Amino acid sequence: MTELLTSPLNAEHEKLGATFTAFGPWNMPLKYQNELDEHRAVRNSAGLFDLSHMGEIWVNGADAGKFLSYAFISNFEPLKVGKAKYSMITAEDGGIIDDLITYRFEEDKFLVVPNAGNADTVWDELNKRAESFDVTLKNESRDVAMIAVQGPKAAEILVPLVEDNKQDEVYNLGYYAATMGKVARTFAIIARTGYTGEDGFELIVYNSDAAQLWEELLKAGTEYDLKPCGLAARDSLRLEAGMPLYGNELSRDITPVEAGMARAFAKKEADFVGSEVIRQRAAEGPQVAITGLTSTQRRAARAGAEVFMGDKKVGTVTSGQPSPTLGHPVAIALLNTGANLEPGSAVEVEIRGKRYPFEVTALSLIHISEPTRQEA
Repeated sequence: MTELLTSPLNAEHEKLGATFTAFGPWNMPLKYQNELDEHRAVRNSAGLFDLSHMGEIWVNGADAGKFLSYAFISNFEPLKVGKAKYSMITAEDGGIIDDLITYRFEEDKFLVVPNAGNADTVWDELNKRAESFDVTLKNESRDVAMIAVQGPKAAEILVPLVEDNKQDEVYNLGYYAATMGKVARTFAIIARTGYTGEDGFELIVYNSDAAQLWEELLKAGTEYDLKPCGLAARDSLRLEAGMPLYGNELSRDITPVEAGMARAFAKKEADFVGSEVIRQRAAEGPQVAITGLTSTQRRAARAGAEVFMGDKKVGTVTSGQPSPTLGHPVAIALLNTGANLEPGSAVEVEIRGKRYPFEVTALSLIHISEPTRQEA
């Protein structure tokens, strides 16, 4: 059996009494005390997450933007310095290999952040696709840590720790924007991104600096009731916000068209890996769509539960649980587009041999907060 990788913050999690779980090749905190309290802390104040299992791949060189536009479904050449873009990397058959975020720090310098379980695969794919481009790839996935502060009080906790007169810049960062600077004497990439549906920041630092920054953020968050949060809260938060998870909603079995990402390449003229198949699928229209479900019943639908309209199966639940924020079950499902299910449509979900009423709803089940900014 392969030994699981551990975060550079592993000792900090042990001191806090974390319960651990395997996530891809990593051993990561599932929760510290109560995952519901952690979830509510992020919705009401702030939570602190260790995301060191995520990958970090640098793409440098004169052809960096052109290369990424070929390797991914989106067009990266127009992306402004200091901005980020959510995109996908696909196989020749159009299947999704991973969904990821890419940051541009200079005209010829990008940082790609793939998901933990796909980081090695993305690294291999990028190397294969880079052969005819003037780019240099560097994999720092094992060398750096990522720490996220998420919640409506995130800026109030983080910004006072920012040094070198960059506090206003960080406070006013827009969503999907990033900069570099010092936070609590630690050099960091500071990005206004997250996976919770709340305002927040993700900080990338060297492994040797991670523990100090973690402790400083915990200390700064004390007066705001910040809580360390594990993967259980992260999953329930992203589910409420309608954010897909690779391995649940996203996989090699569907294309970006089914994932609702056709807009990423709609105006793109250049070819990319899988473009012929994906553009054909876009022209035909998706056969399934990632859709939200909600219910007033107590029974929650879990991944794998089948969705019916009358006697006809119309889809499958990919994620589901009771919503700590809303107080009733919510789910995400892959539903057949041929069933013409619109928000408000009544369906049934089979749970342990019995069918329960659910309603089709918008993918995001909560109001997503806007980043805090000073008035111009």
